[in-house]
Amino acid sequence: MTTHPTPEDSAQDGKRRRGGIFAFFVGAAVSLAFFAFFPGLPHVIDWGAILVSLAVGVLARLAYRAWVATSGPPSP
Repeated sequence: MTTHPTPEDSAQDGKRRRGGIFAFFVGAAVSLAFFAFFPGLPHVIDWGAILVSLAVGVLARLAYRAWVATSGPPSP
């Protein structure tokens, strides 16, 4: 038997998606800011810093999704 998603499920999925996108951008921006402004590092954003920032963004998104999955309502 298949169940159709309710409007509440669609709203929750939308919130999770927006939250994941926001977490990605915050993680990437914080990482780029670290490379740009931390004393002692060269103040040049190179490809390595960009790639690391993207990886940090992906990790932030995964961490957000794991956090939402564990703190959500219990499954029936």
